Amino acid sequence: IEPSREKYKINKRPVALNDTNPLWNKHPNECSEEDYKSFYRKVFRDYKEPLFWIHLNMDYPFNLKGILYFPKINMEYDSLEGTIKLYNSQVFIADNIKEVIPEFLMLLKGVIDCPDLPLNVSRSALQNDGFVKKISDYITKKVADKLSGMCKTDRENYEKYWDDIAPFIKFGYIKDEKFAEKMGDFILYKNLEGKYLTLQDCLDENKEKHENTIFYVTNEKEQSQYINMFREQKMNAVILKDNIDNPFISHLEAKNEKVKFQRIDADVTDSMKEEVSEEELKGETDALTALFRKALNNDKLEVKVEKLKNESISSMMTLSEESRRMQDMMKMYGMAGMDPNMFGAEGQTLVLNANNDLVKYVAEHADGEN
Repeated sequence: IEPSREKYKINKRPVALNDTNPLWNKHPNECSEEDYKSFYRKVFRDYKEPLFWIHLNMDYPFNLKGILYFPKINMEYDSLEGTIKLYNSQVFIADNIKEVIPEFLMLLKGVIDCPDLPLNVSRSALQNDGFVKKISDYITKKVADKLSGMCKTDRENYEKYWDDIAPFIKFGYIKDEKFAEKMGDFILYKNLEGKYLTLQDCLDENKEKHENTIFYVTNEKEQSQYINMFREQKMNAVILKDNIDNPFISHLEAKNEKVKFQRIDADVTDSMKEEVSEEELKGETDALTALFRKALNNDKLEVKVEKLKNESISSMMTLSEESRRMQDMMKMYGMAGMDPNMFGAEGQTLVLNANNDLVKYVAEHADGEN
């Protein structure tokens, strides 16, 4: 009877429901990789392993501990909204208080514990609290230090993670000036061969053929004809296919006036065409413009005739970089049905290759058609 009574007593002992020494309170040296992953699964109910994490452990000039996880997300289907849980001495205060957590880091998942935080988390109180701003700046600095340090000392892993963490970093670059200053040199651009380059690498690589211009691709299948033309001329482009990329490159251009991004189908670059004057092609241009406007019943159609080095290409459509960005912006703000020309942006241009046999034939018979 005694053993069973003893067992009964053990089962009835009170069990603590909360962890008296949570992972974020421990020193990073005491925590194993499995500890971090297990904590992530338990707290955030996310069974996809995080890419990596940052353990914050600070005693001076204020006390702050925490763990920030970079989750692996599917850009097409997953929500970009993260969860940052805010604690005061292990007492939960709130989720995602943007006065304490920099806005761009709310895409992450993690916990922040700061005993010095005011328990009154009304937004007006936090907005006017200089101490809260210092916490936010510190967190931004630690994240930038971790990422830039990884790029410098563990470039292979940094490149492996890049496609997944790029949206976080680009959003931070747009939203936070201090983060942008620290991370500008560590933003990577993947080219058509899968090689990762910094902004300076991109500029250096293309200096001879198109100085200060970086060409980019948003859809490798849709823009395959242009990609092939680029490759024929030993030229390269970077892949920018995320929704954040359009505002990101606009912001980057504003900060670097000499740098210009251009999608590869925005225009025909000089290296792909023969040097001829407009006067030489004026007759063909006038005749073909009239013919195609009539055939397509479009009096506003822009037609351009060029002598492309690749004779097999008969024609292509281009859309100026300005017009494309205007259209993308209008889609973003629910204005997709409106005419971009209202805002001064031009439409598409039909480019015809004067070196192509089919175009030559059409040009020769254009006058007869008119």
